[in-house]
Amino acid sequence: MKNNTLATRAARLGCATLVDAMGRVYGHRAHIPAMSSPDPLRPLFGRAATISFLPYREDLTEAGRDFRHYFYGALGEGLPAEHVLVLSSGGYSDVSHGGGTKLARADSAGLAGVLADGRLRDFTQLRDYGFATWCTGEAVRWGGDTVMPHAFGVAVEVSGVCVNPGDYVYMDSSGGVVIPPASLHQVFAIAEDISADEAAAARDIRAESTQRDS
Repeated sequence: MKNNTLATRAARLGCATLVDAMGRVYGHRAHIPAMSSPDPLRPLFGRAATISFLPYREDLTEAGRDFRHYFYGALGEGLPAEHVLVLSSGGYSDVSHGGGTKLARADSAGLAGVLADGRLRDFTQLRDYGFATWCTGEAVRWGGDTVMPHAFGVAVEVSGVCVNPGDYVYMDSSGGVVIPPASLHQVFAIAEDISADEAAAARDIRAESTQRDS
């Protein structure tokens, strides 16, 4: 699949190189600091499908507007499976925004990953799912009385970075980067040039050491 090829390229380049490449194309912040994962060796890559969270208000809750409603609303009709579900914090990045039960839907839908600007529960369960998971840490307590999903398919904030639906999101153990879809191939090409330049510089440095020792 196309996205699998792109994911392989992204993983080969790594987050830092992609962030450097983004910095040559745009002046806005695009990097997400390092997060936690049930499986830190599994990078995340895909197009963002977003859910915005807000602080919980009992008078604004509506029957039928539960996480299920927002999950399927974010995915829309006919969206490819290789998407990343992105959850904003709603101002509470230290509470649970979901867990193994709710996110079983993401596994059934074949999503590429879940990126939450909040905590998630059930790391052991999430580790066994077919998608990559990154968040601010593991939670043990339900957070539904603190934050609530409010809108889907809208721009959201993750660690100070704007994520628009359809953006490409990459995340590994060093951090993350958000790439506008129109610039993806340009950013990848620049990142590959940066990677080649850095490899050449490393060879030159090793050669300096060899010359000093001879």
